[in-house]
Amino acid sequence: MRPRSLDEVVGQQHLLRPGSPLQVLAAAGEASQGAVSIILWGPPGTGKTTLAQAIAHSSGRRFVELSAVTAGIKDVRTVMERALNDRDLYDIATVLFLDEIHRFTKAQQDALLPGVENGWVTLVAATTENPSFSVISPLLSRSLLLTLEPLQDQDLRTLLTRAIQDPRGLGDTVGIDDDALDALIQLASGDARRALTGLEAAAGSALAGVEGEETPVITAEIVSASIDRALLRYDKNGDQHYDVISAFIKSLRGSDPDAAIHYLARMIEAGEDPRFIARRLMVHAAEDVGMADPQALLIAVAAAEATQLIGLPEARIPLAEATIYIATAPKSNAVISAIDAAIADVKAGRFGLVPIHLRDGHYPGAKRLGHGKGYKYPHNDPRGVSEQQYLPDELVGRRYYEPVSRGHEREIADRLEKIRRITGGI
Repeated sequence: MRPRSLDEVVGQQHLLRPGSPLQVLAAAGEASQGAVSIILWGPPGTGKTTLAQAIAHSSGRRFVELSAVTAGIKDVRTVMERALNDRDLYDIATVLFLDEIHRFTKAQQDALLPGVENGWVTLVAATTENPSFSVISPLLSRSLLLTLEPLQDQDLRTLLTRAIQDPRGLGDTVGIDDDALDALIQLASGDARRALTGLEAAAGSALAGVEGEETPVITAEIVSASIDRALLRYDKNGDQHYDVISAFIKSLRGSDPDAAIHYLARMIEAGEDPRFIARRLMVHAAEDVGMADPQALLIAVAAAEATQLIGLPEARIPLAEATIYIATAPKSNAVISAIDAAIADVKAGRFGLVPIHLRDGHYPGAKRLGHGKGYKYPHNDPRGVSEQQYLPDELVGRRYYEPVSRGHEREIADRLEKIRRITGGI
């Protein structure tokens, strides 16, 4: 079922618009036309090999495929020598598809440079790891980096339906009900190869269980039995999505790491976008932990960055680490209460002019207006804090941030009370 041309490719439409580098590279023509090397970066099963083969077949170029798992420098040089001869003697261009380029050493990647720079080959490299860390800079600078995304549910539905109907696939020898189709999409988690593998296994089970000429139908139960994996009822756009993420958030807030990890596992296994989970962790590190443990937000942000860099399945580890940290950290909602109260005052019109001693006094004419006059520089005070009004006159005495007596905010509360007494002249 691998597409034979770019027109058959499902998903990655952001890379396949008319005039895009991939479309130009796939266009038939002279050997030099569109000869820009490309690095395809994306999760497994998103079409990296498919795109490379479709480009070669659509353009009429010679296609050579190497895997960095098994190939070495000798193999690369052999390909380069033949590509140079084919170009000079027969005017035939070569597309070299190098799978898992991140597994090549620096020396092996260096061997690609002459062929790429001189146009002997058009390199199409694929990697599941961030090229910024796994591909040498000279090769990166000579190539165009294109990022592939996990396939959307509708893309997977199209892919599976085509595989059932197409003579190259199952050729309508089996049917499939909607629940089974949803189950295969859920289990695939954006991976086309996983979706087709699951369909093949389910179709084999369905065909084995039917006698006579009756067309078997793949059901959700057959999918579960053939893949030997329990089906997790989870609709990413429905009630299960909202219920599970709600339970996850409330478990974090309620300081139950076991429940939070359980709901995290359910979201991961259901194919929830890990970036969505990472975003929720960052929000709740700030909202529910806040200044009671400022480290929580740093860990949540680090987990989000790690998720972006390494992807699933490894991303489950930093996501779990951040989940446990946030769940077990002391809790305070003082930060969100402070900003919400301040925004409410501003929206209600409770604000006034900036005190004249706090206004900018650097632009021409500012001093003539008295801006900055009377400002007390805190560092000139031995305590590092000076008696001074900072809020507008209309809001003097208004308190937005009220730290709790838990975690790090216990120390903040003591220090803040002393500061407020000094600034208020008490």
